[in-house]
Amino acid sequence: MASSTKKPFTGRHFAAIMVGGFSIVMAVNFYMASLATGGFHGIVVDNSYVASQKFNTWLEQAEEARALGWSAHGSRDEAGYVAIQTEGVPEGALLTAELRRPLGTREYADLTFGPLGDGTFRSTTPVSEGRWTMRLFIEADGKSWAHESEL
Repeated sequence: MASSTKKPFTGRHFAAIMVGGFSIVMAVNFYMASLATGGFHGIVVDNSYVASQKFNTWLEQAEEARALGWSAHGSRDEAGYVAIQTEGVPEGALLTAELRRPLGTREYADLTFGPLGDGTFRSTTPVSEGRWTMRLFIEADGKSWAHESEL
């Protein structure tokens, strides 16, 4: 029988395993962090402390808007125009919207709407295909309403 001789496990082997293992973990972490920060843009404020001081005011405004009883639902037609179907909104209301891509390339669009009658409004310009987050604003009779939804 042939005898096999095993090489002893040395400090160099241990150091190579540790450096290799931690290098893999760090590479994966840096890659995932770059994907996370490059793909989701979120909503950024200039000063988070000032924004936190306005939070209660924003809650009060949202409660006042909810008390109006207005509602609106948006959809995009085949030509890319955004149609808004409203309920409870007074005649002569002014509708505007801010669109932003929630993921991927930073892209923004501002829309204005023209009335079609029967509580329906249509954007004056088309919107490119893909996923959008729409912040819709309605102003009528000195009152404001806002709602954010996916488009």
